[in-house]
Amino acid sequence: MTIAKDKMVSVTYELKLDGKEGDVFEKAGKDSPLIFLYGSGMMLPAFESGLSEKKANDTFEIFIPAADAYGEVNEEAIVELPKSIFMVDGKIDEQLITPGNSVPMMSTSGQRMEGLVVSVDENSVQMDFNHPLAGEDLHFTGEILDVRDATDEELNAAYSAGCGCGSGGGCGDGGCGDGGCESEGCGSGDSKSSGCGCH
Repeated sequence: MTIAKDKMVSVTYELKLDGKEGDVFEKAGKDSPLIFLYGSGMMLPAFESGLSEKKANDTFEIFIPAADAYGEVNEEAIVELPKSIFMVDGKIDEQLITPGNSVPMMSTSGQRMEGLVVSVDENSVQMDFNHPLAGEDLHFTGEILDVRDATDEELNAAYSAGCGCGSGGGCGDGGCGDGGCESEGCGSGDSKSSGCGCH
């Protein structure tokens, strides 16, 4: 069976930044493969394109330039916020706003976002809302473990919940239903902490 729309696909992969010789950013092995519904719109289009028509036991190598992955770094997504918005029960949580921390936030329109604390001064916090992989070229190598028809349940879950992972890891710490897709990088369009071909 070959990979096509609405097939459940299970893959191992290794993601390197800056080309073949770059550092390994993340990987998914056979014990915790990336499992997703192909064509559901939750994976990077260029990643899916590189898997098209492949079948179980095929290997793949996919290079995705930053422009086709998570885009270039957007300077407008680096903003100064008043320190007071990080106040909880009348006190500012200093540990929360430590530089390097990733902080879940919500926009004025109710959109969930993940921001990286860049710096903190007496009155403000500089936050970076770019995807962690913005500006990075992605180089994937891996193997197709399995391709099968999706069940009605899997189709309904993917298209109604907006989740592109399966039950496997390798795409953050988990799969659909346990926060892995939403918060660990493979799911919503504003995923923040993982590459894994996710949108």
